Amino acid sequence: MQCTTTAYVAPLPCCPTPPSLHFHLHRSHLRIVKSTCFSSSQHQTHSKNICSLTLHPTSNCKRNGKEQKNSQSNNNKGYPDPAQNLSVFDRFQCSLDTNTNANRTENQEIEEAGETETGNQRGLLSNMWWTDLRAALGQRINVEGIVSSVSVFFKDQHLALPHVVVPDIRYIDWGELQARGFKGVVFDKDNTITVPYSLSLWGPLGPSIERCKSVFGNDIAVFSNSAGLVEYDHDGSKARALEKAIGIKVIRHRVKKPAGTSEEIEKHFGCKSSQLIMVGDRPFTDIVYGNRNGFLTVLTKPLSPAEEPFIVRQVRKLETSLMNYWFKRGLKPISHNLLPDAMQCIKDPPPQ
Repeated sequence: MQCTTTAYVAPLPCCPTPPSLHFHLHRSHLRIVKSTCFSSSQHQTHSKNICSLTLHPTSNCKRNGKEQKNSQSNNNKGYPDPAQNLSVFDRFQCSLDTNTNANRTENQEIEEAGETETGNQRGLLSNMWWTDLRAALGQRINVEGIVSSVSVFFKDQHLALPHVVVPDIRYIDWGELQARGFKGVVFDKDNTITVPYSLSLWGPLGPSIERCKSVFGNDIAVFSNSAGLVEYDHDGSKARALEKAIGIKVIRHRVKKPAGTSEEIEKHFGCKSSQLIMVGDRPFTDIVYGNRNGFLTVLTKPLSPAEEPFIVRQVRKLETSLMNYWFKRGLKPISHNLLPDAMQCIKDPPPQ
């Protein structure tokens, strides 16, 4: 007998589904397959309609004792063991599910790692952007200086009065100061030894800086609200560039002048602040900080005020006006025991 079929399926009437298995019957998986069998003239020709079902097990790839019993019963009747076939499919399905879950987990981990890395990069960029913006604003608005200025204006006017006033550092007699017992010099940066925002020494000051080095050796440093201040120079790049350009150590610190103590400076020099000279161009910043911490204070005129921000120029004018007004009223700076007469350290600069 010759038989043609479109697919092999187990006859449903003879293969009862084990009761322990639960199947989902999907309408898209239900097909009606006609199988026609032809026999010789001695037999009658007949046809049967057989339903073919595609079954998806919901078990977790385990067979219990009842399934094994049903399988043995079916084998005794001579029919294929559907439970055994399902076991093969179960294992295949479980393998697919395991691989799929593993791939899905791995992909999720990669995506999460990528999202974390991207988030970290965004956070880093955001932090760097905010740090740079805050530093730029800090260069123009000194909150510590404003608070200190209010206190100086009402009750501590003498803190804003320098011991020595000169046009620039070329008028300072470094040898005389060293002979008086001073052991080191602390310079402000912007408009004191460099033009604003520059990382190189203002050219005409070169000979005076070299003279200062020859007198005090390595006991010279820069203490600035720009280069070396963590808020503005958070990675120290500006401090390193300035050190390389002028050959003077830049002290790193976290608190803006005039706030803060002289602890970092005294640690750097290894002596008390009363044995050091503070040189700067701002009465309410450099001079107030120096007087408050016991330095000898030297005020210079700004090298290039035109390059400063507008608000800084206006504040500088107000500071200078107040300082001159208090001098005219007879106020005097705090006396310093190493230099009773400030005029002794002033000289005429050599001709250029």
